[in-house]
Amino acid sequence: MKHPYKLLIVVGLLMLTALIFSACTAPPPPPAAGEGEAASSEAAAPAEASTELNVLCTPQVEWCEGMKAEFEKSHPDITVNFVRMSSGESLTRLRNEKDNPQFDIWWGGPIDSFIAAGQEGLLEAYDSPNMANIKNPDLMLDPDKQWAGVYVGSLGFATNKNWLDEHPGVEPPRSWDDLLKPEFKGQLMVAHPSSSGTSYTALCTILQVKGEEEGWKFLKDYAGQVLQFTKSGSAPGRFVGQGEAAVGVVFSHDIVKNIEDGMPLVLTFPEEGTGYEIGGMGIIKGAAHPDAAQKWFDWALEPSTQELGPKYGAYQAPTVNGAEPFMPELLEVNLIDYDFDWCGTHKKEFVDRFTNEIATAENLKQ
Repeated sequence: MKHPYKLLIVVGLLMLTALIFSACTAPPPPPAAGEGEAASSEAAAPAEASTELNVLCTPQVEWCEGMKAEFEKSHPDITVNFVRMSSGESLTRLRNEKDNPQFDIWWGGPIDSFIAAGQEGLLEAYDSPNMANIKNPDLMLDPDKQWAGVYVGSLGFATNKNWLDEHPGVEPPRSWDDLLKPEFKGQLMVAHPSSSGTSYTALCTILQVKGEEEGWKFLKDYAGQVLQFTKSGSAPGRFVGQGEAAVGVVFSHDIVKNIEDGMPLVLTFPEEGTGYEIGGMGIIKGAAHPDAAQKWFDWALEPSTQELGPKYGAYQAPTVNGAEPFMPELLEVNLIDYDFDWCGTHKKEFVDRFTNEIATAENLKQ
């Protein structure tokens, strides 16, 4: 006969084993009411909206300042900081800061530079809903959505009226070849293509009008007529207006601005055909404030935004439907079939050749 106390010990051990096994396999306790929902909401919360935007701005300072003020008026929660640089300087700056970008969006300047920047991986694609506003997507919109056109302007010649009065019989230039006339020797003021998108547009226009071989010969003679190269593309109009030279090669809307400011200038165009710019914009790859950059991008493609230019002394034509051009006659000239892709792809090559073989980029006039 078994002892009763031994039976109680066995039963007790079995019960203890069952309790231990049950504790190991029991499911976790349910969360407190609302605890799961709170965690889920926290995980799905959007990132905090940016309150700052850093703009690399290429047009004249007055327009940059105007765009800053107008954007802040329509987006009071965002403060805009901008630095004004010519397009050549801007591209160099973006290259140097590729691993640590200091800007969020680049606004303004010929799209040749934006094409080059896109090919070098400096821009971020963005499919703005307002791209549907663009008049000519084939010409004014990058197929990969890395840049969009925001204005259009044509190249022209600015000639000082007082200089013409002092040189009876001399006519303002009306062709590219006129720039090589003896009377204009040492009387040309143009920007350097290494720093200026305006001047690079002129360089690439000449190569397309005359062909590469003849074009480079012409550019060598053309550079020989120059009194001094400037850093900014709009500067020659101002210096010619002040009487420092006879003729400047400038975008026509900048010449109009100089005339509106009271400078004694005559505006003419090369009859055989002139180049033109599409001013672009693009979001910088690795931008610190991409959400604010997208807001600027969308805003810049609104008709009301593109009609702001004349308010700040900028007379470029708009690129979007619904925006009325202030001076449509500036585009009613003989425009060449300017090849933006070709000029953008070869920009570094052509600028380096001009700098190394024709004219250095030292001592540029500010």
